[in-house]
Amino acid sequence: MPRWLPRAVVLVLALVACFQLGSWAFHQLIGLLINILIAFFLALAIEPAVSRMAARGMRRGLATFLVFLGVFAAGAGFLTLLGSMLAGQIIEMVEGFPRYFDSVIDSINRTFHTDLSRLEIQDSLLRSDWLRKYVQNSATGVLDVSTTVLGGLFKLLTIGLFSFYFAADGPRLRRALCSVLPPAKQSEVLRAWEIAVTKTGGYLYSRGLMALISGVAHYIVLVILGVPYAPALAVWVGLVSQFIPTIGTYLAGALPMLIAFTVNPWYALYVLGFVVIYQQFENYVLQPKLTSKTVDIHPAVAFGSVIAGTALLGAVGALVAIPAVATLQAFLGAYVKRYELTRDAESSTSRPRRRVRLPRFR
Repeated sequence: MPRWLPRAVVLVLALVACFQLGSWAFHQLIGLLINILIAFFLALAIEPAVSRMAARGMRRGLATFLVFLGVFAAGAGFLTLLGSMLAGQIIEMVEGFPRYFDSVIDSINRTFHTDLSRLEIQDSLLRSDWLRKYVQNSATGVLDVSTTVLGGLFKLLTIGLFSFYFAADGPRLRRALCSVLPPAKQSEVLRAWEIAVTKTGGYLYSRGLMALISGVAHYIVLVILGVPYAPALAVWVGLVSQFIPTIGTYLAGALPMLIAFTVNPWYALYVLGFVVIYQQFENYVLQPKLTSKTVDIHPAVAFGSVIAGTALLGAVGALVAIPAVATLQAFLGAYVKRYELTRDAESSTSRPRRRVRLPRFR
């Protein structure tokens, strides 16, 4: 046996064990790493406001606390207003449900020449096995819902805590990061940090602008249809559809449809049609144009980055994909050497190509 063989076998086994241990630790900590990534981008988003307040003599910790307090107050006020509105509409809808149910039964009887009654349908539903199984599953699912809500609250608390520390201790974090790098690399890290702040702010600006446009468009439709609470519903659609990825569009459109149904069931279909049409317009026309101007990336790159981010990290990837790609593109663009175009290359890109006529053979 060669002398190096036992040592090589031990080395290979140690490397395999380290890889397995690292893979296990990464899968166990993937949730925490995603929360830290979200917190980092939130800290970049509020960095301009915190830096502006700190430049006027305020401590960064107090400035960060005031920014978080303002965001929390605005969100809590909006949710309180929306909750009271939704509770009133649900009560009104429940009280008027028998009337809607009777109208549907009357239309069915007139159309299909049947003799249905609301009492018979209610008795058959109450005695059905489907309703009994549904009640049992709902009772057992209460604990799962409570666990999910508590887990979501803990995740929000974790993200808020990390984002507060990232924003309040931003200069200290940059100094600690630059202190372990040579002087030539420190300027590159600071440049990348500034680019990330700029691109994240531009992304939030584009999202806020699209939320404003979406809110105004849906407000006009809701006012035309005579749906109550049109301003609050328009704000709901604008914010939820833009700042909650993947499922935000469906959540945003469900509430106006519910309120419109209390006025007229056909109005709910009208609202659904407008939501679908406007979503296509936003995805293929409005969002690529605004993203290319505010974040300075090509519309195709923005669309592809959202798809790639969704495939990698789900909803979180869809949210942070565009600012991350814009930061990477701007940082790499500073180190890519560009050359002047030759005459042939410039003429081929500026002038249209001539059509070449092929000879005809008989």
